[in-house]
Amino acid sequence: MDVIAAVNGSTAAIGYGLAAIGPGIGVGLVFAAYIQSTARQPESSRMTLPYVWIGFAVIEALALLGIAFGFIWAGTSS
Repeated sequence: MDVIAAVNGSTAAIGYGLAAIGPGIGVGLVFAAYIQSTARQPESSRMTLPYVWIGFAVIEALALLGIAFGFIWAGTSS
């Protein structure tokens, strides 16, 4: 008896799971650059911290847009 495995559910979840790798790497790079710049020049930490949070917010906003579009496109593909 041959059993064929079926994939049930939305492939949008798999797509977003793969797409979440990009923002994860981006957030890591932003904070790594901040840590490195603060280690090189500690007196500039107060000046560069707002740019860290702006970069973090932009990256996370793009990740949230990715999940939102995944749900929108999953609902329209009938």
